[in-house]
Amino acid sequence: MAIASINVSCVAQKKKNGFVKIFDGKSLKGWEGDPTYWRVENGNLVGEITPSTLLKTNNFIIWRGGEPGDFEFTGEFNITEAGNSGINYRSEQLTDVPFALRGYQADIDGRNRYTGQNYEERKRTTLAYRGQKTTIPAYTGAATPEAVRANVKNNAWGGLTVTGSLGSSDSLKTFIKSEDWNTFRLVIKGNRLQHYINDILMSDVTDEDTVNGKAKGLLGVQVHVGPPMKVQYRNLMLKQL
Repeated sequence: MAIASINVSCVAQKKKNGFVKIFDGKSLKGWEGDPTYWRVENGNLVGEITPSTLLKTNNFIIWRGGEPGDFEFTGEFNITEAGNSGINYRSEQLTDVPFALRGYQADIDGRNRYTGQNYEERKRTTLAYRGQKTTIPAYTGAATPEAVRANVKNNAWGGLTVTGSLGSSDSLKTFIKSEDWNTFRLVIKGNRLQHYINDILMSDVTDEDTVNGKAKGLLGVQVHVGPPMKVQYRNLMLKQL
Protein backbone atom coordinates (compact mmCIF):
# COMPACT_ATOMS: atom_id res chain seq x y z
CA MET A 1 0.00 0.00 0.00
CA ALA A 2 1.40 3.37 -0.99
CA ILE A 3 1.37 6.03 1.68
CA ALA A 4 0.63 9.67 1.01
CA SER A 5 3.35 11.49 2.87
CA ILE A 6 6.13 13.93 1.98
CA ASN A 7 8.94 15.58 3.94
CA VAL A 8 7.38 18.18 6.22
CA SER A 9 10.29 20.58 5.73
CA CYS A 10 9.35 20.91 2.07
CA VAL A 11 5.90 22.30 2.81
CA ALA A 12 5.52 25.88 1.67
CA GLN A 13 4.40 27.66 4.83
CA LYS A 14 2.83 31.07 4.77
CA LYS A 15 2.36 33.00 7.99
CA LYS A 16 -0.45 35.43 8.63
CA ASN A 17 -1.13 36.90 12.08
CA GLY A 18 0.84 34.05 13.60
CA PHE A 19 -1.06 31.40 11.63
CA VAL A 20 0.84 28.92 9.46
CA LYS A 21 -0.69 27.27 6.41
CA ILE A 22 -0.34 23.51 7.00
CA PHE A 23 -1.99 22.29 3.78
CA ASP A 24 -0.66 23.76 0.54
CA GLY A 25 -3.71 22.95 -1.59
CA LYS A 26 -1.54 21.22 -4.18
CA SER A 27 -0.15 18.10 -2.55
CA LEU A 28 -0.19 16.01 0.63
CA LYS A 29 3.21 17.31 1.71
CA GLY A 30 3.43 17.20 5.48
CA TRP A 31 0.55 14.75 5.79
CA GLU A 32 0.45 10.95 6.00
CA GLY A 33 -2.51 8.79 5.07
CA ASP A 34 -3.87 6.02 2.90
CA PRO A 35 -4.30 7.30 -0.69
CA THR A 36 -7.22 4.91 -1.08
CA TYR A 37 -9.18 7.45 0.96
CA TRP A 38 -7.23 10.72 0.79
CA ARG A 39 -6.22 12.96 -2.10
CA VAL A 40 -5.95 16.59 -3.23
CA GLU A 41 -8.59 17.80 -5.66
CA ASN A 42 -9.34 21.35 -6.84
CA GLY A 43 -7.19 22.76 -4.06
CA ASN A 44 -8.99 20.81 -1.35
CA LEU A 45 -7.95 17.99 0.98
CA VAL A 46 -10.48 15.29 0.09
CA GLY A 47 -11.46 12.21 2.07
CA GLU A 48 -13.76 9.82 0.23
CA ILE A 49 -15.28 6.40 0.76
CA THR A 50 -16.70 4.65 -2.32
CA PRO A 51 -18.83 1.50 -2.59
CA SER A 52 -15.64 -0.45 -3.35
CA THR A 53 -13.58 1.05 -0.49
CA LEU A 54 -15.88 0.72 2.52
CA LEU A 55 -14.08 0.91 5.86
CA LYS A 56 -13.93 -1.52 8.76
CA THR A 57 -12.34 1.07 11.10
CA ASN A 58 -12.27 4.86 11.08
CA ASN A 59 -9.42 6.22 8.99
CA PHE A 60 -7.37 9.40 9.39
CA ILE A 61 -4.88 11.46 7.46
CA ILE A 62 -2.36 12.77 9.98
CA TRP A 63 -0.39 16.00 9.98
CA ARG A 64 3.28 15.26 10.59
CA GLY A 65 4.41 18.78 11.47
CA GLY A 66 4.47 18.21 15.22
CA GLU A 67 2.25 17.58 18.22
CA PRO A 68 0.51 20.86 19.05
CA GLY A 69 -0.42 21.58 22.64
CA ASP A 70 -2.00 25.04 22.93
CA PHE A 71 -3.18 26.38 19.58
CA GLU A 72 -5.86 27.81 17.35
CA PHE A 73 -6.75 25.80 14.26
CA THR A 74 -8.95 27.27 11.54
CA GLY A 75 -10.24 26.19 8.16
CA GLU A 76 -13.30 25.21 6.15
CA PHE A 77 -15.12 21.94 5.53
CA ASN A 78 -17.80 20.65 3.17
CA ILE A 79 -19.35 17.22 3.75
CA THR A 80 -21.96 15.16 1.92
CA GLU A 81 -25.24 14.37 3.66
CA ALA A 82 -24.29 10.77 4.50
CA GLY A 83 -20.82 11.79 5.63
CA ASN A 84 -19.21 11.49 9.04
CA SER A 85 -15.88 13.12 9.78
CA GLY A 86 -14.05 15.07 12.45
CA ILE A 87 -10.88 16.90 13.36
CA ASN A 88 -8.72 15.11 15.92
CA TYR A 89 -6.19 16.94 18.09
CA ARG A 90 -3.93 16.16 21.05
CA SER A 91 -4.25 12.59 19.85
CA GLU A 92 -2.10 9.48 19.69
CA GLN A 93 -1.76 7.06 16.80
CA LEU A 94 -2.67 3.43 17.36
CA THR A 95 -0.09 0.83 16.44
CA ASP A 96 -2.47 -2.04 15.77
CA VAL A 97 -4.97 -0.30 13.46
CA PRO A 98 -3.86 1.47 10.25
CA PHE A 99 -4.08 5.27 10.38
CA ALA A 100 -6.24 5.36 13.52
CA LEU A 101 -6.12 8.14 16.12
CA ARG A 102 -7.30 8.19 19.71
CA GLY A 103 -8.08 11.51 21.34
CA TYR A 104 -10.14 14.69 21.31
CA GLN A 105 -12.28 15.31 18.23
CA ALA A 106 -14.27 18.23 16.87
CA ASP A 107 -17.13 16.22 15.42
CA ILE A 108 -18.50 16.86 11.90
CA ASP A 109 -21.32 15.05 10.14
CA GLY A 110 -23.42 15.65 7.03
CA ARG A 111 -26.78 15.68 8.79
CA ASN A 112 -25.43 18.04 11.47
CA ARG A 113 -26.58 15.92 14.37
CA TYR A 114 -23.11 16.05 15.95
CA THR A 115 -21.24 18.87 14.20
CA GLY A 116 -19.53 21.09 16.78
CA GLN A 117 -19.61 18.70 19.72
CA ASN A 118 -16.55 17.38 21.54
CA TYR A 119 -16.17 13.63 21.13
CA GLU A 120 -13.12 11.73 22.33
CA GLU A 121 -12.36 9.06 19.72
CA ARG A 122 -11.69 5.56 21.11
CA LYS A 123 -11.72 6.75 24.71
CA ARG A 124 -14.20 8.75 26.82
CA THR A 125 -16.64 9.38 23.91
CA THR A 126 -18.85 12.50 24.21
CA LEU A 127 -17.37 15.20 26.45
CA ALA A 128 -19.87 17.89 25.43
CA TYR A 129 -22.86 17.82 23.14
CA ARG A 130 -23.47 20.80 20.87
CA GLY A 131 -24.68 23.69 23.00
CA GLN A 132 -23.08 22.47 26.21
CA LYS A 133 -20.45 24.00 28.42
CA THR A 134 -19.06 21.16 30.51
CA THR A 135 -16.45 20.30 33.08
CA ILE A 136 -14.85 16.86 33.13
CA PRO A 137 -13.88 16.15 36.75
CA ALA A 138 -10.70 14.44 37.89
CA TYR A 139 -10.75 10.71 37.23
CA THR A 140 -10.25 8.41 40.22
CA GLY A 141 -10.81 5.01 38.62
CA ALA A 142 -8.30 2.51 37.32
CA ALA A 143 -6.25 3.73 34.38
CA THR A 144 -7.12 0.78 32.14
CA PRO A 145 -9.09 0.78 28.87
CA GLU A 146 -11.67 -1.51 30.44
CA ALA A 147 -12.24 0.76 33.43
CA VAL A 148 -12.47 3.85 31.26
CA ARG A 149 -14.94 2.14 28.96
CA ALA A 150 -17.06 1.11 31.93
CA ASN A 151 -17.53 4.80 32.78
CA VAL A 152 -19.12 5.49 29.37
CA LYS A 153 -22.94 5.64 29.48
CA ASN A 154 -25.01 5.95 26.29
CA ASN A 155 -21.94 7.01 24.29
CA ALA A 156 -21.11 9.86 26.70
CA TRP A 157 -18.59 10.16 29.52
CA GLY A 158 -20.32 9.30 32.77
CA GLY A 159 -18.51 11.97 34.74
CA LEU A 160 -19.21 15.03 32.60
CA THR A 161 -20.90 17.93 34.40
CA VAL A 162 -22.91 20.47 32.41
CA THR A 163 -22.03 23.93 33.75
CA GLY A 164 -23.76 26.16 31.21
CA SER A 165 -25.63 26.45 27.93
CA LEU A 166 -24.50 27.98 24.65
CA GLY A 167 -27.97 27.51 23.16
CA SER A 168 -30.01 24.47 22.24
CA SER A 169 -28.51 21.95 19.85
CA ASP A 170 -31.32 22.61 17.37
CA SER A 171 -30.94 26.39 17.48
CA LEU A 172 -27.18 26.15 16.93
CA LYS A 173 -27.75 23.74 14.05
CA THR A 174 -29.40 26.55 12.09
CA PHE A 175 -26.00 28.26 11.80
CA ILE A 176 -24.49 25.24 10.00
CA LYS A 177 -24.90 24.91 6.23
CA SER A 178 -25.68 21.48 4.78
CA GLU A 179 -23.57 20.22 1.87
CA ASP A 180 -21.83 23.59 1.64
CA TRP A 181 -18.71 25.22 2.99
CA ASN A 182 -18.57 26.04 6.72
CA THR A 183 -15.73 27.51 8.74
CA PHE A 184 -14.32 25.95 11.89
CA ARG A 185 -12.11 27.33 14.62
CA LEU A 186 -10.69 25.28 17.47
CA VAL A 187 -9.32 27.25 20.42
CA ILE A 188 -7.35 24.80 22.56
CA LYS A 189 -5.53 26.27 25.53
CA GLY A 190 -4.59 24.53 28.74
CA ASN A 191 -7.48 22.30 29.71
CA ARG A 192 -10.12 24.41 27.92
CA LEU A 193 -11.32 23.14 24.56
CA GLN A 194 -13.60 25.37 22.48
CA HIS A 195 -15.14 24.42 19.12
CA TYR A 196 -16.55 27.13 16.85
CA ILE A 197 -18.49 26.62 13.60
CA ASN A 198 -19.11 29.70 11.43
CA ASP A 199 -17.84 31.82 14.35
CA ILE A 200 -20.47 30.42 16.72
CA LEU A 201 -19.25 28.65 19.86
CA MET A 202 -20.76 25.16 19.71
CA SER A 203 -19.12 23.40 22.68
CA ASP A 204 -16.85 24.41 25.54
CA VAL A 205 -15.06 21.77 27.64
CA THR A 206 -12.88 22.24 30.70
CA ASP A 207 -11.08 18.94 31.19
CA GLU A 208 -9.82 18.40 34.74
CA ASP A 209 -9.16 14.70 34.10
CA THR A 210 -5.37 14.55 34.04
CA VAL A 211 -5.39 10.74 33.76
CA ASN A 212 -7.25 10.57 30.44
CA GLY A 213 -6.82 14.09 29.11
CA LYS A 214 -3.83 15.05 26.99
CA ALA A 215 -1.81 18.27 26.87
CA LYS A 216 -0.47 17.76 23.35
CA GLY A 217 -0.59 15.30 20.49
CA LEU A 218 -1.25 14.61 16.84
CA LEU A 219 -3.60 16.49 14.54
CA GLY A 220 -5.62 14.73 11.83
CA VAL A 221 -8.92 14.54 9.99
CA GLN A 222 -11.21 11.55 9.63
CA VAL A 223 -13.39 9.50 7.33
CA HIS A 224 -15.77 7.38 9.39
CA VAL A 225 -17.04 3.85 8.99
CA GLY A 226 -20.37 3.90 7.18
CA PRO A 227 -21.87 4.46 3.72
CA PRO A 228 -20.05 6.12 0.80
CA MET A 229 -19.24 9.74 1.61
CA LYS A 230 -17.03 12.66 0.74
CA VAL A 231 -15.56 15.37 2.94
CA GLN A 232 -13.41 18.30 1.82
CA TYR A 233 -11.16 20.60 3.84
CA ARG A 234 -9.37 23.78 2.77
CA ASN A 235 -7.54 26.83 4.11
CA LEU A 236 -6.10 24.91 7.06
CA MET A 237 -4.20 27.35 9.28
CA LEU A 238 -2.53 26.62 12.62
CA LYS A 239 -1.35 29.11 15.25
CA GLN A 240 0.54 27.61 18.17
CA LEU A 241 0.06 29.59 21.37
